[in-house]
Amino acid sequence: MVIRTVSESPSLAPLFAKAALTQRGRHGDLPDSALRREGVVVDRDHLLGYERVCGFGGGDVLPHTYPHVLGFPLQVALMADRSFPLPLPGLVHLENQITVHRQLTADDRLDLTVHAEHLRPHPKGRLVDLVTEVDVDGERVWEGRSTYLRRGRTNADADRGGQAPPLPDRPPAGVIRVPEGQGRAYAAVSGDVNPIHLHAITAKAMGFPRAIAHGMWTAARTLSALGPGTAGPSTSHVWFAKPVLLPSTVELVVDDAGPITVAGLRSAKNPTTTHLTLTLEH
Repeated sequence: MVIRTVSESPSLAPLFAKAALTQRGRHGDLPDSALRREGVVVDRDHLLGYERVCGFGGGDVLPHTYPHVLGFPLQVALMADRSFPLPLPGLVHLENQITVHRQLTADDRLDLTVHAEHLRPHPKGRLVDLVTEVDVDGERVWEGRSTYLRRGRTNADADRGGQAPPLPDRPPAGVIRVPEGQGRAYAAVSGDVNPIHLHAITAKAMGFPRAIAHGMWTAARTLSALGPGTAGPSTSHVWFAKPVLLPSTVELVVDDAGPITVAGLRSAKNPTTTHLTLTLEH
């Protein structure tokens, strides 16, 4: 695998524009390449802003999901490149898995590497995994796997992959009111300026009735509600379901009676509508 090292985080707005302009005619296999940033210093002001937007307590300990935000621009740079076989516009984030091997703080200097793998058929199109690996002084400390769907030619015989467990059928552990501007607030700290998250008018142009919350914000907000223990050694697996339209009110449900915590977000207006299911194992 060819690893290309970049000195700074790619700017996302130009990458989204590039991906939109070059989306036609993509095909073939995944590129045998990776992008890497070395010695990344955590900006404490940015960290605090992220913690506030996602509901984590402030401090120098990196939340479970924070390294994903640092690696996401490298993901987009890979997918925006003409060698990537799937068009970035229209990709659907289906699942996300994170393993925190040890607690990280803003004092750690992070080496991030991102590559794509496991391009495969799905009943509704094709799936691909974007893998982010974080090392400190040569030690693997964090890794994440984002699974994206490109809708297309159907294949009823294709493997659907692991399915989410049932959402806990119990009274809500909390109620979260998600304001109309939540997408813009998360975009400001994540750099994810996909128009479907920013305003109703831009979301409608892409087929949504209103703007929708970022999937990784809903994951981070769920983890923040589970307490500070999620920042330590742990593994999460998130299955995204119906998007959260902005504004909305959602209910948090949690079952932590067993060795694996199962949590999720459901619509407060229609509790049969699941937005997200998450498992957490320490």
